[in-house]
Amino acid sequence: MPFGGHPTNTGIPRLSIIVSIIGVLATGCVAVSDQKTGAIASNGGYGPNPTLPKPRPTLIPTIRIAEAKGWRDGTAPTPAKGLRVNAFATGLDHPRWLHVLPNGDVLVAESNAPEKKGGGFSLRKLVMGAAMKRAGAATKSANRITLLRDTDGDGVADMRRTFLEGLNSPFGMTLSNGRIYVANTDALVAFPYRSGRTRITAPAQKIVDLPAGDLNHHWTKDVTASPDGRKLYVTVGSNSNVGENGMAAEANRAAVLEIDRASRRTRVFASGLRNPNGLSWNPQSGELWVAVNERDEIGNDLVPDYMTSVRDGGFYGWPYSYFGGNVDARVKPQRPDLVAKAIKPDYALGSHTASLGLTFSKGASIGPLYRNGAFVGQHGSWNRSVYSGYKVVFVPFRNGKPSGRPQDILTGFIGPDNKAMGRPVGVAIDKSGALLVADDVGNVIWRVSRRN
Repeated sequence: MPFGGHPTNTGIPRLSIIVSIIGVLATGCVAVSDQKTGAIASNGGYGPNPTLPKPRPTLIPTIRIAEAKGWRDGTAPTPAKGLRVNAFATGLDHPRWLHVLPNGDVLVAESNAPEKKGGGFSLRKLVMGAAMKRAGAATKSANRITLLRDTDGDGVADMRRTFLEGLNSPFGMTLSNGRIYVANTDALVAFPYRSGRTRITAPAQKIVDLPAGDLNHHWTKDVTASPDGRKLYVTVGSNSNVGENGMAAEANRAAVLEIDRASRRTRVFASGLRNPNGLSWNPQSGELWVAVNERDEIGNDLVPDYMTSVRDGGFYGWPYSYFGGNVDARVKPQRPDLVAKAIKPDYALGSHTASLGLTFSKGASIGPLYRNGAFVGQHGSWNRSVYSGYKVVFVPFRNGKPSGRPQDILTGFIGPDNKAMGRPVGVAIDKSGALLVADDVGNVIWRVSRRN
């Protein structure tokens, strides 16, 4: 079986596969790759109409991931011209996601994947496990939310408190109607909150279970509330790359779920979204937007990750097609009826960039160039022969839609030795209008502000 899980007639002996696996474990890079290094991604992998080359499926996926190194003292990522960056907080434990409370306190989810149970052996899992370890993503989850407060307004947190602990791989957080909602990997839970509190000891109140289980391939769940607080929206990633574990394993997955706060009834709001995160309300259009990680293993420049508005009842293609009606021939059986109604995403963000964080610039004060648009945290590629992502970008908007090329906001996460000093994930606007960036390899929250 190939790594995508579909039958193959290649006839390649298992020994050859194992030899290739050994190469992955030793070097972090499989030699099977598209060597047209980045020409398409740099010129056509972004925007509303990205260039989509022909798929090039491989028996063994291209693996090239920057080995985690961490920041040396006195070093930091590089901000765009006119901006500056400083460490808002350091010494955290795999900080993934951010939420800024109305009083300015910053909540940080220190989290990682839950411990895997069962599922059996597969070569693909062996490769992926080695790659994630190399990338610094195999650490044990701290399972807590930490509160950071800047009491003197100097742009550095001088108070740190354990806000919530004993969680289960927490990720998304939101405040609505006097309650903090936390998206654990297996359930949406809530806690009572009063402004200024630095610690919550009340037991979690379960709102709804979320798809999890022993497989739980994409474990992160994000959450946001509707402006009126009546609905909650939760992202759930797929349980596979392209449905190779069977579509029964994808129930209520690859979707944005809508939860009625009063009745706790759950329904699928939008589907066909392979791994959605970064829920954010567009301040101009009022639409809900999300960042999505697309499928792997069909070439350097397929398939671009993207951000898109999500429509009630909309289907966005996964696993049967991508970027509208582009059929993925690996998926069996095909569903031409679903492909026919697949909605083309609004804006491509480059292939394999692992775009996770998304926040609109409402309230930002880092300069006129960034008044109308969205910031995106790109965690960085693994299924590409050249690095892509590993930075924070800004996408300008006009009339509620993306307009123009993305602009680099924070770069320099990969050093000259090709090792990752950091990897950006969640992004948020703080109370002063600066941009906060969670860096889960550097264990830092960076703060990007306007240079005076």
